[in-house]
Amino acid sequence: MYTKKFTILHSNDMHGDFLAEAVSGSGDMIGGLALLSGYINKVRSEEENVIYAIAGDMVQGSLIDSEYKGVSTIEIMNYLSPDVATLGNHELDYGLEHLLFLERMANFPIVNANLYIKKYHKRLMMPHRIIKKAGFEILFIGIITEKVMDSIIRDSEIGSFISLEEARTEVGRICDAYRNSDIDLTILLTHIGFESDRELARMLDPAWGVDMIIGGHSHTILDQPAQVNNILIVQAGVGTNQIGRFDIFVDDDTNSIAKWTWRLVEISEKSAPPDLKLLEFIDSFREIVDRKYKTLLGKFATTLTHPCREEETPLGNLVADILCECAECDVMLMGSGAIRSKELGPAVTLGDFRACFPFDDTLKRYTITGEQLRNIFSHIMRPENRDGEGECYQVNAAVRAVYDDRKKILESLEVSGEPVDAARTYTIGTTAYHADNCIKNLGLAPGDLVRLNGTKVAATSVTGVLEEYLQSHPNLNRHNEGRLVFRAS
Repeated sequence: MYTKKFTILHSNDMHGDFLAEAVSGSGDMIGGLALLSGYINKVRSEEENVIYAIAGDMVQGSLIDSEYKGVSTIEIMNYLSPDVATLGNHELDYGLEHLLFLERMANFPIVNANLYIKKYHKRLMMPHRIIKKAGFEILFIGIITEKVMDSIIRDSEIGSFISLEEARTEVGRICDAYRNSDIDLTILLTHIGFESDRELARMLDPAWGVDMIIGGHSHTILDQPAQVNNILIVQAGVGTNQIGRFDIFVDDDTNSIAKWTWRLVEISEKSAPPDLKLLEFIDSFREIVDRKYKTLLGKFATTLTHPCREEETPLGNLVADILCECAECDVMLMGSGAIRSKELGPAVTLGDFRACFPFDDTLKRYTITGEQLRNIFSHIMRPENRDGEGECYQVNAAVRAVYDDRKKILESLEVSGEPVDAARTYTIGTTAYHADNCIKNLGLAPGDLVRLNGTKVAATSVTGVLEEYLQSHPNLNRHNEGRLVFRAS
């Protein structure tokens, strides 16, 4: 038996997390790309065969990234020099054309096998990459989630074989194409969420020889890899505070993993010294951004938090209330995932604000029946939607919704102190993004959303509404009030 050791480092959902932060109490610095680069450099100097892979969402989430529309991120990723990366849903945030520009900027391959130009049945990206090291060949295949369709739904030219069944077919087609080649290791680089990774692994034919899934999107932290259908499945949480590390021995005779260890490595000053040249490069972006965005926008009465997007939060309550007032609606459905900071205030600079709300969109108002409103809340509050992969919402002060997790039913729904009447009509506000994807996000068909009274544009810029409101309303405050309640029994 001839085996060779490989070290595979992997990140996912880095979201422009460029800068290290001090650990509360100790003052030790953790995370940030300079420390991450330092650790990667250290491993590359210590180990003979190292591969660094990124499982999507390199961009979006920081002020530096949004100011430069991902260009800064790709320049910095070039410095990290990953061997391969795949698309995440946020790589589409700046538009399809800009994604293709960023892809051309990258000095590393970005792979995706199931995003297609429909008219010509041509893949949009390079579907896979074979990395040759030490006489071995390692095949990486990129797979993306249906979340991509949310970002490009208005582009009729682009489609995707995006369900798990269709993704399985794409994987099989590529693996079959290399069946007679000496591929020693096959790795899926996915951005579909941990539970979807497990489901996909169950569906794969063992004859295709997939050994490993390195995933992203659900920000899952693991103690050890999952093993499904003899396939190892891993993720590395979110941001740059940690990196996944596989040390594996690959058997050249059987084209399989003979032995492996995996761990999640904390990225700190204890793991490796920072890469000072990269830190200097990042600072060149930060200095420009700081000069522009240190202006004080407003001040809250206290710090408002948003620790978990699946639950009601003080910051989420404030945002939903402001947008509800603007839209003049009965119910505001504000996407929790669009609030990108875990806390904001009490002093809020323009930079703080833009980092917290990097996504801008149109605010729209619709008229629906009470029965449809109950169906929406049954859909968005169900446990299956609160798994890190679903779309969750913050709601305005007039709403009181109670969901029974054990029975899996919406127990009660009130608006302005009155139970929702199935026969009445109600106005709801939401962003164009959520309206355009209303079947998946709200459980409501597009035709049903506009049937009663069409669409009214309440504002062309959600961030503009929020920024103007914060400037003119000092000392705002909110608390958790029981707007969204989940009962365990």
